[in-house]
Amino acid sequence: MFTTPLLLVAAGRTFAAFPTLGAEPGFAVRRIASLVACGELPDNQPVVALLDATLAADAASVAALADRVAFVGIGAAGAVEPDASLPAAALCAFVADDAPPALARTALHGAVRHAAALVATRRVAADAAARASQIAELTRIGVALSTERDLPTLLTMILEQARRLSSADAGSLYLVERTEAGAAGGPVGAVLRFKLSQNFTLPDLPFSEFTMPLNASSVAGAAAVTGEPIVFDDAYALGPGDRFQFNRSFDQKFGYRTKSMVTIPMRTHRDETVGVLQLINRKRTPTTRLTTPDDVEREVLPFDAHAVALVRALASQAAVAIENGRLYEDIERLFEGFVMASVTAIESRDPTTSGHSSRVAVYTTGLAAAIDRVDGGPYGAVRFSREEMRELRYASLLHDFGKVGVREQVLVKQKKLYPSDLAIIRHRFQFLLQRADLQYERERAQYLWEHGRTNYDEALRTLEAARGEARDQLQRFLDAIQRANEPTILPEGTFEELSEINERVYVDFDGTEKPLLSDDELRYLMINRGNLDERERREIESHVTHTYRFLDQIPWTRELKGIPLIAWGHHEKLDGTGYPRGVRANDIPVQTRMMTISDIYDALTATDRPYKRAVPAERALDILHDEATHGHVDQTLLAAFVEARVFEAVPSEGRRSGANRRITPP
Repeated sequence: MFTTPLLLVAAGRTFAAFPTLGAEPGFAVRRIASLVACGELPDNQPVVALLDATLAADAASVAALADRVAFVGIGAAGAVEPDASLPAAALCAFVADDAPPALARTALHGAVRHAAALVATRRVAADAAARASQIAELTRIGVALSTERDLPTLLTMILEQARRLSSADAGSLYLVERTEAGAAGGPVGAVLRFKLSQNFTLPDLPFSEFTMPLNASSVAGAAAVTGEPIVFDDAYALGPGDRFQFNRSFDQKFGYRTKSMVTIPMRTHRDETVGVLQLINRKRTPTTRLTTPDDVEREVLPFDAHAVALVRALASQAAVAIENGRLYEDIERLFEGFVMASVTAIESRDPTTSGHSSRVAVYTTGLAAAIDRVDGGPYGAVRFSREEMRELRYASLLHDFGKVGVREQVLVKQKKLYPSDLAIIRHRFQFLLQRADLQYERERAQYLWEHGRTNYDEALRTLEAARGEARDQLQRFLDAIQRANEPTILPEGTFEELSEINERVYVDFDGTEKPLLSDDELRYLMINRGNLDERERREIESHVTHTYRFLDQIPWTRELKGIPLIAWGHHEKLDGTGYPRGVRANDIPVQTRMMTISDIYDALTATDRPYKRAVPAERALDILHDEATHGHVDQTLLAAFVEARVFEAVPSEGRRSGANRRITPP
């Protein structure tokens, strides 16, 4: 900082009042042809100008320098006040050219005091502006910290902002971790975890987390325990008698020099310490790298009281943000546990869909990531934040939760007939087969009774042929029924055999004549696609509405509030032919459109389903392209699904759904 006043004098000009000008003690004299600009003057040096008529002619410069320079007006010999050639309002003193030297020297020193006051005023104003800027910056940082929910990102931001605010070259961040009671029933305790490190001079340092005791044996531990900052102007100056000892092993290993250091606890408004900030080597110039000892000596400053106060203010904000971040993580874990428990509940009730929800989530989030990378087309401006990706994943995992509201016998139905109904038909045919055998024995005995052994062999052959024909016909009918009972993914079969069977009657135990197949049995067997009749299909389709109603009852966070609507429409089609609402493209969110593609693809490729074999990926994509051609699914999203090979996100063995599979065509 300059302390010697600077005296500006017109070039070539002498004054009788200042006989020693140029050799005036305590002044630095600069000769000028015209007044200089503000930017050419030193900020912290008092400046006085002897203003004669020549220099005063530049009125604009005089006005511009009014708060930087103390002007002493020089008048003509014998003058007692400034004439019109001098700006009287800008002068802090006036002397005549021939004034006594003592009087002139008094006026000059008065001007120096005024110039020093101008410097002090500028310094105070600059300090005030800097403080205001720092307060505004702290406010901005506080807002930024309060809106960041991801804890690792939050910690990185805290350390970066603390280093920037204090001009620190390096820093570390520690978090207090509560430990649970041990197996032996030991008390709950706490440790300090070394969580993050940054170094501007050495940006590529290796890093690994570790824990240390939460006690006063370390600088960070002591700051955490006492709740007070610990400041070292030079860590190397610590001696054997000091409370703390500095370990120089890091510096020796990486060629660094730790000098000034401050360690500040991060405490909440409840006076709970959640972590510790440690900042190293406050610098004059933030962008300077401390690569040599000379750099350290020249650039490193102590952490003064103001710097410590700033970082303490930031540490308080950081503590609240960390506490909120941890709370948000707890909420996320709670939601994650709830979602996964819900998926488990779905799959436990309907084991045939095991893994389906998870695979749909993988495909859908993979497609969203692919859309994020697209810059053109109808989705070029679509981007998904971390929160939106989590919302989409949860919606995908829970899209079938409404199946808990579907009757279990319908939900797990594997064939067209329920197992009990097929068992009745089999018993019926077994009864008729036994009746055919009984009829054979009755007719054989009757023949013997009436004819004895006469032509018995020929008659027996006739009876056996009739019995065999009856048994073969019954077996053929039963085989046809069992074939018809197998569901198909596409409409197949003409059911002529079933019509023939339905025309046959038999006499029951009680002598009542009945059709070989009841109307309900025939109706189920003549389902030409899948395994559900219209009533059962509507019940299955109702799971979408059940899903929406269930999810809509959950008090989701603001970031997850779209889950019910996204899940609701995964069976809708762009042309309005889907269910349950029959809405068209404009009313189907892009997230739902992506889930629909994923849901259809997984339904087609999942293996071991009773109503079909697994469709190869190529065939499944062909079917999806056909759906897109008919306006059912989004062509652009499907193209991204294929181009990014999202369908490969789940290995083929991961598409196995389990031993028994539900029978619902896509």
